[in-house]
Amino acid sequence: QVQLVESGGGLVQPGGSLRLSCAASGSIFSINAMGWYRQAPGKQRELVATITSGGTTNYADSVKGRFTISRDNAKNTVDLQMNSLKSEDTAVYYCNADGLQWQWLGITRVRANFGSWGQGTQVTVSS
Repeated sequence: QVQLVESGGGLVQPGGSLRLSCAASGSIFSINAMGWYRQAPGKQRELVATITSGGTTNYADSVKGRFTISRDNAKNTVDLQMNSLKSEDTAVYYCNADGLQWQWLGITRVRANFGSWGQGTQVTVSS
């Protein structure tokens, strides 16, 4: 099993900044994409930003130019720097990762796909 643990959420005023961090641990062989998603009350979970192991990034239009995603492949971590925060950025932010993990199949160790979510961290933008 691969576990993701997020940190860095909190309360910030409009125009302020926050940095979210996520660390993956467990029987990891390799991680392909890592990303951040968010879910506001009464809304569906939506993509915020993703980054591949090669560093290719993808952002939601609503956060382009304000948020920056980065990762440390050696440490299996992904960060989200959020600047110029708006009230509409208020949501629970979830870390996501997919890749290959080690699993035991009887007495044989094999690689298997995984997809994991963190427990979520609350970001509230309010004056």
